[in-house]
Amino acid sequence: MATPPPASSTSDAVSHLSAPSAPSASVPTRGTRITVGFVLLLSALTAIGPLTIDLYLSAFPQIVRELGTTESRIQLTLTATLAGLALGQLLIGSLSDAIGRRLPLLSALSLYVLASVGIVFVQSVEMLTALRFVQGLTAAAGMVLSMAIVRDNFEGFQVGKVIARLMLVVGVAPILAPTIGAQFLRMGSWRLMFVALAVFGVLLLVLAALRLKESLPPEMRRTGGTSAALRSYGSLVRDWSFFGLALLGGFYMAAMFTYISASTFVFQEQFGLSAQQYAIIFGAGAVSVTIGSQVNGALVGRVTPEQILRVIVPVGMVLSAGLLAATLSGAGLPVLVALIVLTLGTAGFVMPSVPAVALERNAHRAGSAAALLGAMQFGVGAGIAPLTGLIGGDVTITMAAVMFGVISVAGLLLLSLTRSLRAAPAVDEPIVVSDASELGVVAAAEAVVEAAEAAPALPAPASVGEPR
Repeated sequence: MATPPPASSTSDAVSHLSAPSAPSASVPTRGTRITVGFVLLLSALTAIGPLTIDLYLSAFPQIVRELGTTESRIQLTLTATLAGLALGQLLIGSLSDAIGRRLPLLSALSLYVLASVGIVFVQSVEMLTALRFVQGLTAAAGMVLSMAIVRDNFEGFQVGKVIARLMLVVGVAPILAPTIGAQFLRMGSWRLMFVALAVFGVLLLVLAALRLKESLPPEMRRTGGTSAALRSYGSLVRDWSFFGLALLGGFYMAAMFTYISASTFVFQEQFGLSAQQYAIIFGAGAVSVTIGSQVNGALVGRVTPEQILRVIVPVGMVLSAGLLAATLSGAGLPVLVALIVLTLGTAGFVMPSVPAVALERNAHRAGSAAALLGAMQFGVGAGIAPLTGLIGGDVTITMAAVMFGVISVAGLLLLSLTRSLRAAPAVDEPIVVSDASELGVVAAAEAVVEAAEAAPALPAPASVGEPR
């Protein structure tokens, strides 16, 4: 999802990955050189979220049999993970603005390792669900704090460069995760996957403890409490031009999460594919999402995000309707896979376009807007994903029906937003980002704009952790 690193960034790691030193020297200078080691460590921290979500998907049928439960109960374990990720983005990022990045990161990674080890020994689906929630909550630290650390260390176009590389990990990890998981199934039990996640967590914990400096100096930490943030969230929820967009993005993402939660039963149980074959099909869908996001980035500057949404959302409705019709008519596997891959590709356009519109129109409160957008994506997805199991019946038809339903809801939301999308942004002020939980969408949007327009530099971002 990003261009290869420039030659200047391929030198050995220097300032960012040195051993811990005295407090006075522990804060890196902003705008320093982007080093390979630093980017690799942040990329690994970012990857923990997608790996936690997707690694065990191919094992769903085996988990159902071993724990003596139902498909819908196992799908709820994915819902718990998504809910944890949604809550973690808001809580951990906000906490890090008050006490710094290292302590929340190291604490979350420690708890992540314990949760992963606990899952290895679970004997009930209830305990699996609870521990998956903890996994999601703590995995959010790697995702949101890696973005925050980028903002702490860099400014201007360097932020876009680093975030673009992190977004590449977000695109590649879902492609590789089910394939890796399928190899663990060939070796033995699904529990080996969580042994691997525990080992990965330990590795990240050690590397972060030894190599990652505190990036937020005490004088830049928030001291005014959370009341201002809560007021900002409240005003955004009451603003339909924003909240409607957030719901649109959430429901469209719910189509993707519905596919993620049901696809293993569709392809392995109904069509009899092996875990390895399923991983290939799942990877094709992830590639489609990545291609969609890249094409969307190439269009930035030529067409507006509003125009992209007005075209892509109806296209998604048509494709998902075709998918539902194909399942009802008993179409074969190639037709279903083609329609699923194309439908998922439209999500690659919607995912960056929604935050681009929402942040442009809420520049004066972009931090809170970004955090709420991220939480809505995982939150709505967590609520919708288990519906295929709860509704029952033919899982292929149910999956297609839910995907068509949520994309149709997104279409209706787009229709309700027609007038506001045509209006110019109400406020034209610099984007102010003051909360680590608010950084991901802001930085990702900047990366897309930079890549598309090839601008020599972006406006310097506001300081992270600025008192509210």
